Amino acid sequence: MTIAAREIHLKSRPSGLPGADNFQLVERTLPAPAAGQLLVKTLFMSVDPYMRGRMTDRPSYIAPFEIGQPLEGSAVGIVEQSAHPDFKAGDLVSHFSGWRDHVLVDAATANKIDASKAPAEAWLGPLGIPGHTAYVGLLRIAGLKAGETVFVSAAAGAVGSMAVQIAKLKGARVVASVGSEEKARWVQELGAGAVINYRTAGDLTEALKKAAPEGIDVYFDNVGGDHLRAALEVAKPRARFAICGMISGYNDEKPVPGPDNLAAMVIKSISMRGFLVLDHFDILPEFIADMAGWLADGRVTYRDTVVSGLENAPQAFIGLFSGENLGKMLVKLA
Repeated sequence: MTIAAREIHLKSRPSGLPGADNFQLVERTLPAPAAGQLLVKTLFMSVDPYMRGRMTDRPSYIAPFEIGQPLEGSAVGIVEQSAHPDFKAGDLVSHFSGWRDHVLVDAATANKIDASKAPAEAWLGPLGIPGHTAYVGLLRIAGLKAGETVFVSAAAGAVGSMAVQIAKLKGARVVASVGSEEKARWVQELGAGAVINYRTAGDLTEALKKAAPEGIDVYFDNVGGDHLRAALEVAKPRARFAICGMISGYNDEKPVPGPDNLAAMVIKSISMRGFLVLDHFDILPEFIADMAGWLADGRVTYRDTVVSGLENAPQAFIGLFSGENLGKMLVKLA
């Protein structure tokens, strides 16, 4: 039995900020699943800033998207047909073949999700890669300790909002940077002790000094650029920086010079380490257990910005770069 499916393809590689003309909605017919495959109806899919890097044809930690082929990313869906003994119709699964309303996936790449722990969409946010990334960055990369001061940039985003709450849970004081007053109010509700609206703060370094007069012990970096420069300036001796992302430069056509105060790393013995959550799946069970417990008892909360319709996925993705999301940006397909 075949099924009609819709997919978003990369039509052309963007220069600078992507536009709607870089994407194409394509219809195709899928066959019944072959042995070892699942036919999955996508319920929710994720759009994430890192996807911008995959739209450029250059070497990276993951292969670039191909022109004329479906984009991909995290998604959750329901199994409609199974040709694998470990899955049955009706199972909820997560997979990495988003940007499609129906998809054939190898059962080996799908993971059953437990909707009794949290709604399906939460497995793309707090229980998914964003939550896991915040957990790894703070606890494994930065070695966060109770009583320390943590600076989190892009603190109202999917990863940043989790980092704020995990840091607070672990007994840290959190200084957060956001891009609007609405986001500032929400991040304060999450437990941030001080919030900087970088769009209205003027000199970011001075604003951070005021928010953290004794300096910062840990910086969770989602932004790079002027935020990284400010963090270097305000860091305490032996501070630890977990470099998660640098969204400020994702759409730059040419490389932008880095902070001009990198000498602070030597002067203050700062440790700076970039990381990929893909390298830390060994602690996934520990993370799931902790996060599920925090969600159950209300110590971690989350918000999603939900856009409906596969055809609107490109616009949802583009909106990430102007800060249209509060929490996780999701596309609801069914």
